[in-house]
Amino acid sequence: MFLTLVTAVLLSAAPSPLDVVKTGSADVQKIAASKGATVAQLSEAVDRFVDFGELSRRALGDTWSKLTPAQRQDFSATMEGLLRASYAQRAIGQGKSQVRYGEQSIAGNDARVATTVKINRGEAFPVDYKLYRANDKSDWRIYDVITDEVSLLTTYQEQFRKILATKGFDGLLATLKSKRAQLEKAAIP
Repeated sequence: MFLTLVTAVLLSAAPSPLDVVKTGSADVQKIAASKGATVAQLSEAVDRFVDFGELSRRALGDTWSKLTPAQRQDFSATMEGLLRASYAQRAIGQGKSQVRYGEQSIAGNDARVATTVKINRGEAFPVDYKLYRANDKSDWRIYDVITDEVSLLTTYQEQFRKILATKGFDGLLATLKSKRAQLEKAAIP
């Protein structure tokens, strides 16, 4: 009985998927709205709740299993840099967002958190976060964001499939590295 109680307390102490999304959103908004916000500051905050490696793995699908560990690392690092630069450009100076948190649904080690976001005085739009955890003791991490029913992960999967079919993995990686360099160059004041 005591062991069951201790286990329940320990499990309840871990942040829920909803807690992860709320904390992450608040951290990013605070940094993005501050004067002099930098890509590095936003990246540090985002790293605490987004799993770029998982997003990369899922975006490549079956191709991932055919890559060497070095290729996987290179691809993940490139994707992480690309996503950070892209996200930071949109987030910095965007203004305060009003976020209404909806339901969280959990199925095993997968979860989804529904939100509605209103930027400044604009129209509200749905943003859902998909999270996973490696096992029952792991923290929840975001790997996909769905805005107006458009999944970031699915969008990347479709784009990657087309590029892989015409240019192969090396062509895809070169394309992503080029796009990353463009975004990072544009982010430098």
